[in-house]
Amino acid sequence: MGRLHASASSQSLDSLAETQNLEIALRAADLILNDDIQGVENSLANGNSSFHKLAKGVVCFLQAALGFEQDVIREASAQLADAETSASNDQYRSEHDTRGFHSEIYDKGSEFALCHAQAQIMSAVVGVLNESLTESIRGFYKLRKAYGTLAGLMEMENRYMKTKGVGSPSSSRKLSVESMRSVKSTGSGHGISNDLHTEKALDIPHTTTHPSALRNATTPQDDTNDDSDDSDEFYDADEPVNGSQITKTYAGNLETSLDTSPITKNLASLSLDRHNSFESGDFPSPSPPAIGTASNSNMFNFLTDAPESAVFAHPFDAFIHSGATFCFGLLLLLISVIPPTFSKLLYIIGFRGDRERGIQMLWQASRFHNINGGMAGLILLGWYNGLIGFCDIVPDSDPTIPDDVEGYPMHRLEELLLTMRKRYPNSQLWQLEEARMTASHRRLDEALTKLDQSGKSQLKQLNALHMFEKSLNAMFAHRYQLCADSFIACVELNSWSHALYYYISGAAHLSLYRELRNQPGRQTEAAKQATLAEKDFKIAPTHIGKKKIMGRQLPFDVFVNRKVAKWEQRAKEWGCDFVDAIGVSPLEEMVYLWNGYKKMDNEQLERSLENLAWSESNPHWKREGLDEKAILALLRSVVLRNQRKHSEAKTLLSTEILCHDPAAFKGQHRDDWTAPTAHYEMAVNLWMERHEYIKQFGTELVDPESARRQITHPDLAGDAKLVAECKKWVEKARGWEKYELDARIGMKVTTAADAVKKWEAKRPGWVVQT
Repeated sequence: MGRLHASASSQSLDSLAETQNLEIALRAADLILNDDIQGVENSLANGNSSFHKLAKGVVCFLQAALGFEQDVIREASAQLADAETSASNDQYRSEHDTRGFHSEIYDKGSEFALCHAQAQIMSAVVGVLNESLTESIRGFYKLRKAYGTLAGLMEMENRYMKTKGVGSPSSSRKLSVESMRSVKSTGSGHGISNDLHTEKALDIPHTTTHPSALRNATTPQDDTNDDSDDSDEFYDADEPVNGSQITKTYAGNLETSLDTSPITKNLASLSLDRHNSFESGDFPSPSPPAIGTASNSNMFNFLTDAPESAVFAHPFDAFIHSGATFCFGLLLLLISVIPPTFSKLLYIIGFRGDRERGIQMLWQASRFHNINGGMAGLILLGWYNGLIGFCDIVPDSDPTIPDDVEGYPMHRLEELLLTMRKRYPNSQLWQLEEARMTASHRRLDEALTKLDQSGKSQLKQLNALHMFEKSLNAMFAHRYQLCADSFIACVELNSWSHALYYYISGAAHLSLYRELRNQPGRQTEAAKQATLAEKDFKIAPTHIGKKKIMGRQLPFDVFVNRKVAKWEQRAKEWGCDFVDAIGVSPLEEMVYLWNGYKKMDNEQLERSLENLAWSESNPHWKREGLDEKAILALLRSVVLRNQRKHSEAKTLLSTEILCHDPAAFKGQHRDDWTAPTAHYEMAVNLWMERHEYIKQFGTELVDPESARRQITHPDLAGDAKLVAECKKWVEKARGWEKYELDARIGMKVTTAADAVKKWEAKRPGWVVQT
C-alpha cells in the first residue's frame, strides 16, 4: 500500500478538471432525485473520478435501501467499496499536490475525505441490510470512522468561523485543522459565534491536531486491516474517556432560503388547523441533551450561510459543507432512535446521537441545490411524516416557530416539500412524501387519492414503496379489499417481507369475513373471504426465514409464525374452523403496531372500536386467555386515547393489564408484548393530558427564564407532576426484559425518554410544591 501511495503522489490533480468532474457528478446525481435513472447512467458512463464513482454508488445505494433485494445490495456494496478506495487514493494525492485547489475553509483533500465518509456511511447501511451479522458489525464500525472524518470537517468550519471573528477570513489557514487519528484524541478550545451569525455552538468532539488528520481515518489500510489498528478502540458512549466532560449547549435555530411564495395556493390541501389534536414530530428546542462521545467534547459552530453566499463561491466548498452537514446530521439523528434493546451497538459506533443538532444540520443542508440538499430534504420529510409520526411522546412545540403544532413545524415542511417538488418535478419521491404528509394530518382517503394519481417511476423499488404506503393507508382507512390487494401486489414488487404481506392480506380478508357473515344474504361472500383469509395466513409462515437482518430473523416474521401457530392450536383444541379460532382482530393489531390510529379521523376511530367489540360477541370469547383479553384492552385504550378520552383509556390499562403479574402473559404462543406496551401507553396518556396545561400556560411552560423559581401555581405544578409520572412509566417500559416486538416498541420508548429529558433540561430549577 505504501508503494501505491508513492506512485500516486507523483500524479498531479488538475484543479479545473476535478471541479468539472464534481459538477458533472453532482448534476448526474441530482437526476436520481428527479426519477431519471437512465439520465444518471448516461451522464456517469464515461467518468472515472472519485465523484463519478460516488454518484454511481448513490444510485446503487438508493436501489438497495428502497428494495432490500440481495442482488442489488451486493452490487451496491461492490460499487461503494470502489468509491471508498478511489476517494482515499485521491485524498492522498491532493494532500501532497501543491497545485490543487486550496480552500479558505477546509484542508486540502477534504473533498475526497467527504466522498470517502459518504461512501462509508452508505456501505454501513448496506452492511446492515445484508443478511450477514459480520457485515452488519463491520458496517457499524465504518459508521464510527465516518463520524471521525465528519467531525474533523466540522472542526474546520468552526475554526474558520473563529478566525473570521478575530481577523480576515484569509488568515483562517493559519489555524489549519489537521486531524482525526481516532475518536480517542483529546484537546481543548471553545467555539464562538461570529459577527455574521447568531447561532450558538454545536457540540461535537474536538481532536488533537495532527498532519493529514482526515487521511488517517480514511486510508484503504483502515478498511483492510481494521483489527490491527490498536488506536481505534470501542468505548461506552455513555462514558467519556480521559476525564473529559460532556458539554451542553444550544446550537441555535436555522433559517432556510426556501421559496416564500404563498403556500396556501400551492399546497392548500396540506393546511392544518393549529388546534387539531395530533402529535407528529420533533423540532429543535432551546436545550438539547449532551452528545456523548468517546472523545473530549468541545463547542463548535457550523456554517449557516445561504448557498449563494460568497463563502461557497467555489463548488468544492459548497459540496463539502452541504455533504458534511447532511451526513453528520443524518448520523446524529438516526443513532438517537436506537431502541434500548440495541443500545449495545453504541459500543461499536462509539458515539451517541443528538436529535436536535441532527435536525438543525439537515435543515441547513436542505438549502443547497444538489444531491446533498435533496437527500437532506427527503430525510427531514421522512423523519417528521414517517419515523416521528410513528411515535407518540415527542418534545413540546417551539413557541418561536410559527405553526409548530405540538412539535410539528407544518408550514416549514410544506415549504420544503414545495421547493423539492420544484427542484425535481418528475420524481415520484416527493409525491410519496406529499401523500405521507396528508395522511399524517388524518386525511387518509385524500392520501390514497394522491398515491393513485402518481405515475410510475423508473426505480422499481420506488414503485414498491408507493404500493406499500398505499397498502398501509388502505389498512388504516378500513378499506379491506384494497388493503389485501395492495399487500399482495407488494409481493410481486418487493422481495423483502413476504410473510408480513401475506399475513396482513389475510387479516384484511378476515375483517371482511367478520363484516359480512351476519349480513342477510351475504353468507356465500363471507365464506369466500374466510377461505382467502385462511389461505393467506397459512402461506405467510412458508416465507419466514428467507430474509434476515444482522443475521437474525425479522421481528415480524417471528411474530407472524407464533400467531398462526397459536390459532392452529386453538382451532384444534376448540374443534372449530381456523378463522373462528382467531381472537382480537389481527388487522387492528397491525394498525397499532404501525401507529395507524394516529392517522385516523374520528369516524375511522369509531369503526375501529366496532371491530374490537366484535371479539366479545364471538361465542369463543369466554375461552380466551388473559393475553388475548389484554390485546383487546390495549387496542381499545389506544383508540380512546386518540379520541382524547384519557381517563377511560387509563382505567382500561389499569384494570385489564397493569393489575396482573407480567409473568401471567408469558408462555407458549402467548402475546407477552402487551404488558410493557401498556406501561408505555400510560405514559402517552399522561403526556397528552398535559397539553391542556400547555394551551393555557404555554409561554410559562417553555420559557427557561420563568423556570428558575418554585412552582406555586396549581396548573404549572400539575404539568410538572404529569411529566414526573410519565417519566416513571417510560422508565419502566425502557427497562423491561426482552420481549416480542421489543425493538419496535423500543423505538417509541427511546423517543419518549428523549422528550422527557428535553422537558427536564429546560426547567433545571423547577421545584414542585406539593
